Amino acid sequence: MFHNVFTQEQIEAAVLCLKTEIPFAIWETVYITVLATLLACVIGLPLGVLLVAGEKDGVRPLPANVLHLLNGFINLLRSVPFLILMIMVFPLSRLLIGTAVGTKATIVPLVVAAFPYVARLVEGDLRELDPNIIEAAQSMGASPWQIVSKVMVPECVPSLLNSFTIALTTILGYSAMSGIIGGGGLGKIAINYGYYRYQYLIMYAAVILLVILVQIFQSAGTKMAAKADKRLR
Repeated sequence: MFHNVFTQEQIEAAVLCLKTEIPFAIWETVYITVLATLLACVIGLPLGVLLVAGEKDGVRPLPANVLHLLNGFINLLRSVPFLILMIMVFPLSRLLIGTAVGTKATIVPLVVAAFPYVARLVEGDLRELDPNIIEAAQSMGASPWQIVSKVMVPECVPSLLNSFTIALTTILGYSAMSGIIGGGGLGKIAINYGYYRYQYLIMYAAVILLVILVQIFQSAGTKMAAKADKRLR
């Protein structure tokens, strides 16, 4: 596997791929990752808020059966490995996208896999909020919606940004696996060339680019969280 990585044929193929396919693959990876993360946050953020606000001692308690059902649903989705989940949501992908394979179709399983993860991250962030802040808002007559939208979420913005960054880098790793079902991006390049054609140099290049993207996303998310943290001003 390693003794023929840097042959003339492998190097020429890698250079050609870097010029023709890699740039668009990078764009596809960023597009899929960012869009899936945004959609996962749109779904996961309210669920995470419900898990905390809907508790028995929360600002807006929910019936115990509803809360147990919500927790069970989130735990169920989180327990399914992503490769299996991609296959399980084929019908949903066909319903929403019109196809179960391809770049756009991979967004559906990515969102389904990520929003329960985001919900748990949001839940953990909100639980770290000082209860005295919520009690002060309640004593001033704030409604549950006002407490959530003007106290809980704003106070946890730095932690939430860090959590969303973690979700973003996790989804980036998931997007690489989507190449198995025909999804585009660097994952497809790595699988098609490294696994099917034994052109390992191209596979290594795709992996290195994925690592670089993770570093970029993580650095950007950390800086945004630091700017939003009032304690660091």
